[in-house]
Amino acid sequence: MAQPVLPCIYALFESVAWAPAAAGALAFFPVLGWIGDLLGKHENPSPAEPGRSSSGQRIRHLEHELERLRDVIRKSASLNATLDHERVLAMVQDLSASAIANGAAEDAHLISALLLFHHGQLTVETARGLSQADLRVMLPGEAGLLGNALASGAMQVTQQVAQDPELQRMAAIHQCRAAVTIPLIAGLEAYGMLLFAHPRPDYFNQERLELLEAVSQQAVIALQNARLYRELEQEKERIAESQEEARHKLARDLHDGPTQSVSAIAMRVNFARRLMERDPKAAADELFKIEELARRTTKEIRQMLFTLRPLVLETQGLVPALQHLAAKMQETHTQEVVVEAEAGVAEGLEIGKQGVLFFIAEEAANNARKHARAPHVWIRLKREGDFIRMEVADDGLGFDVQAVEANYEQRGSLGMLNLRERAELVNGLLRIDSAKGRGTRVSITVPLSVEAAERLHRPGFRG
Repeated sequence: MAQPVLPCIYALFESVAWAPAAAGALAFFPVLGWIGDLLGKHENPSPAEPGRSSSGQRIRHLEHELERLRDVIRKSASLNATLDHERVLAMVQDLSASAIANGAAEDAHLISALLLFHHGQLTVETARGLSQADLRVMLPGEAGLLGNALASGAMQVTQQVAQDPELQRMAAIHQCRAAVTIPLIAGLEAYGMLLFAHPRPDYFNQERLELLEAVSQQAVIALQNARLYRELEQEKERIAESQEEARHKLARDLHDGPTQSVSAIAMRVNFARRLMERDPKAAADELFKIEELARRTTKEIRQMLFTLRPLVLETQGLVPALQHLAAKMQETHTQEVVVEAEAGVAEGLEIGKQGVLFFIAEEAANNARKHARAPHVWIRLKREGDFIRMEVADDGLGFDVQAVEANYEQRGSLGMLNLRERAELVNGLLRIDSAKGRGTRVSITVPLSVEAAERLHRPGFRG
């Protein structure tokens, strides 16, 4: 039997253009190993079944299996070649079902589903054999087959489907006697799981289980790549939005400050020119006022240039930059900004993270001046273990945080959203506390290590 099989194997791999997908090539190894085992079984039938079928029947059966495997590998190659998240979900579902279905009538009763975590609950993303009501079911993944799979990180099989506390929420599962769950886990992150069920208790034999496990490994890689790509695209959009907001902010500041001042200077110069003919002393007084206005406008422009690119931050670090900001605020707007920082608080902190902290402090201080009309602002920096904490507090008018966040879609300014997005850039945790008549406090905690970042974003973190 070896001679007829080898040409089929060569044709199988020549017909599937999987070599260019180098990044996903390793994911084929479990499938290829399974194929080798399968071919070995068919090329060397057990002596206990010499009369099971004729040679021609075995060849036809093997050709059918090879055709099915050609389809599986083709779909595997496509899965590893796409980064579109929605397509990956559909292709994982399709690949899983195709891998274990061999064309028999019993395959029509197979139930399969891809479940992903959303807000701590497993939701059905794609499925076959489930009702519309089942597609809306949300499962916690804490008990039964799902809970065991997530806890162990390994495939779980049961023939006691009727007793499963979570799977019984799906009506279509009630007709099944066997079920398989495979967790989709990469590192410490659980994306979700694959779920299969069938009315026959012996449907999921060892051969099918091995192939499902191999397919799940490819699914994890594809889901991880698609999610990373989607997050990259979302980050690009956020950066573009931030840049657009920065341009709008610069335009507003120019319009409300220097542009108005320059217009006033032009009008007052014209007025002073006419006064010179009638009242030279009054003209001199007017020119003095124009000079003061021009000086104030120059300070405003320098303040804007400083906040756009604070060179002192790049040359001397975060604390001197904040002190320079405080001096500029006092000089330009007569607002008292007090910087309280522990010695060496920013030592070893990346310049990029220092820049984020500076811009958060600058944004919060400007908000306190423009919106809260606060006479005083305090910027406090301290280091606690693997964290740096910065607090910007003021004694201004204060505001209702929930009310402001609730109508952000109708607001022209996205200042609070910008603060939160800047905090996310450094894996930080931002908190805004305020109440009408009680001032505002903006605090951010920035982790200095990967372990600190993991602790920071765990539920219930108290520091």
